[in-house]
Amino acid sequence: MSILVGKDTKLIVQGITGGAGSFHAKQAIEYGTSVVAGVTPTRGGETFEAATSVGTVKVPVFDTVSRAVKETGANATCIFVPPPGAADAILEALDAGIELVVCITEGIPVVDMLGVRRVLEAMQREHEARGRRIPRLVGPNCPGVITPGACKIGIMPGHIHKPGHIGVVSRSGTLTYEAVGQLTALGIGQSTCVGIGGDPVSGMDFVDVLELFQADPDTHGVIMIGEIGGGAEERAAEFIKSKMTKPVAAFIAGTTAPPGKRMGHAGAIISGGKGTAAAKIAALEAAGAKVAPTPSDMATTLKSMMA
Repeated sequence: MSILVGKDTKLIVQGITGGAGSFHAKQAIEYGTSVVAGVTPTRGGETFEAATSVGTVKVPVFDTVSRAVKETGANATCIFVPPPGAADAILEALDAGIELVVCITEGIPVVDMLGVRRVLEAMQREHEARGRRIPRLVGPNCPGVITPGACKIGIMPGHIHKPGHIGVVSRSGTLTYEAVGQLTALGIGQSTCVGIGGDPVSGMDFVDVLELFQADPDTHGVIMIGEIGGGAEERAAEFIKSKMTKPVAAFIAGTTAPPGKRMGHAGAIISGGKGTAAAKIAALEAAGAKVAPTPSDMATTLKSMMA
């Protein structure tokens, strides 16, 4: 098993005719992901072709997500739409009934994402009340989601991943790849890796992903990678302490960041004395997680807990 994506995922790519969308759509197809359609307004009726190691794959392009879903039965989307239109692209996907929206785009205005968040939360409440599967958003400004050997949605390098039983969830894209590379080098495979992104207003957070990993019998341990700013890591610590029965190794980036200085992600800023690396590390250790002292120790820290 895995979480969020697998062999049954049918993916559309919004912005498939653009430079980033076309490149990563081809990478996903080459990896084995079932890319069933692309969406670019005014380009409906065209065909996107991807030359792969097993031959050329032809993907139909539609003007709208609703049409793509109706024609292909797609249940997931990856968004490579430029920032001014990315929030509308998310809302279009949700309105079309897509269950998993992965938004790679960075630089989306916060006010736009506040609107998306309100709509998403309302839809989730309605779906939960009706007993339906709730729609989920990963990102924006994230590397995506991968279940090794089954499905790759996003910009992560597929070749470093290995199927296995360790879940990875991270606010940082590059540190996700670092953790995965370390695990694979040790011969330890991954169940699913989720890059949730670091924007201040986004979709799934640590708790959402940890809850899925806890319920997944194929995930035996978790690496969680956080950073300074916000309170997501502290909320994750509370969940780990009260609900997680699986070992969690963590790393918090930004221990040397100057107070008040924005570092990297838009959400990686300490304000009012809150969101410091020290506070996050203390909360996680108090919850029973083991915090790696450096990025190069993430996999070995988890391995020591698994043993």
